[in-house]
Parts: sequence; C-alpha cells; structure tokens
Amino acid sequence: MSKGVHHEFQAGAGHDAHEGSSDRSFGFVFAAVFALIGLYSAWHAGKAWPWLALVAAGFLAVALIRPAVLAPLNRLWMKFGLLLAMIVNPIVLGILFFLLFTPMALIARLVGKDFLRLEKQPEAKSYWIVRDPPGPEPVSMKDQF
Repeated sequence: MSKGVHHEFQAGAGHDAHEGSSDRSFGFVFAAVFALIGLYSAWHAGKAWPWLALVAAGFLAVALIRPAVLAPLNRLWMKFGLLLAMIVNPIVLGILFFLLFTPMALIARLVGKDFLRLEKQPEAKSYWIVRDPPGPEPVSMKDQF
C-alpha cells in the first residue's frame, strides 16, 4: 500500500469494489457510440468512414451472440474510468473550491459576516441561541425511518 493516496487498490476492497456494467450492455453502448460517430462524420464532415460501421456491427454482433468475449474489454474500460475519476475529481473539486468557495468566504470576511458565530463574546453569559418560536416537539424525532 502506498502512502499519500486516498484510495487503496485491492481486489474486493469493500465499498471500493466496483462491479461495472454487464458485458452485453457494454457491447451495446460501444456499438451505439461507434455508429453515432460514423453517422456524424458522414453527415457533418461529408466523409463516410465505413470502418466505424464495421466496428459498430462487430460490437453489436458479439454483444448479441457471445457477450462474455467482451469481458476483458469491459474490465479494462472500467479500470480506465476509475483512473480518470481519480484524476479528474480532485481537479474539479479544487477548481470549485478555489474559484467559488474561497472568493465567497473572503468577501464574507471582508464585510464582517460570521456565519458560524465563531467570534468570542466575553460579555455573553452563554452562547445558547434561544429559538422563537421553539423547534419541533421532541416526540416528532421518534421513529424517523
């Protein structure tokens, strides 16, 4: 196990184990993707790429007749997707944090907002916040599910 990463790659690692799609649906999706790319290229670019239609037909035939043949490709595609998720997710979340939440927090701090009420109040007897009107009845918290 390597240090410094937030994911461990082990077979059957509990909630991190991903099952993926069925081999048949994998074949159908790839047949549709190759067919759509072929149709798009023929329609918009004016060039027909017949090999895309052959690849789409091949995926469709294998998915219908013997989907187990697609299992290695399906597993490889799933691993590629997990790798992409490991790379893209931290980047997107970092961009979201630094371009959205950080400026909002800096502006709130500049205008003196204290959303969490963390500022010390030495003259206060208590930090308890009295609700008016009071919250829900305690009996409403029973049997929530």
